[in-house]
Amino acid sequence: MKFLGNADPQAFSSEEELLSELYRQMLKVARYKLYNKNDAVDVVQEAWVRILEHGSTLRDSDKLIPWAKAIASNLASNANRSKKVETIDDDYVRDLSGLGSNSEPELLAELSDLLGRLDPQARTLLLYKFYYGFRDDEIAAALSVPVGTVKARIHRSKARAKQQVREEFPHT
Repeated sequence: MKFLGNADPQAFSSEEELLSELYRQMLKVARYKLYNKNDAVDVVQEAWVRILEHGSTLRDSDKLIPWAKAIASNLASNANRSKKVETIDDDYVRDLSGLGSNSEPELLAELSDLLGRLDPQARTLLLYKFYYGFRDDEIAAALSVPVGTVKARIHRSKARAKQQVREEFPHT
């Protein structure tokens, strides 16, 4: 089958053929953008939901394919960000899991207390990086500093937080 790019949806002989090619194109975009390629089908399913919910906002039917691919691309980026937040740093999570908290609210309170004891710059960097999921270059642009500086500061901030956990809970 031919590559669509910005092809006209009316060029297809059937609606089924159009939907099939649209699915393939969105899947290709999702696989390209995602760090975890296994999430591509889920992203495309979510894209279909968005297309069905917001289909009335598409003004030009000739733009259906690029619009659908853009939705898939945006959802893939969001999935990458959420995965990044979930898998911050296994060592760091293991250090925090040794805090003795059995419930999530207690862990969140302890984490908040730990962040509160860091200097404001370190706290801000860690929140930007791990809570909000910003990339190092985005943080560097926001703070008007070089990317290497951001990486070094994040590394030092994580080390300080880990050290505080080890000092407070020496058995971990």
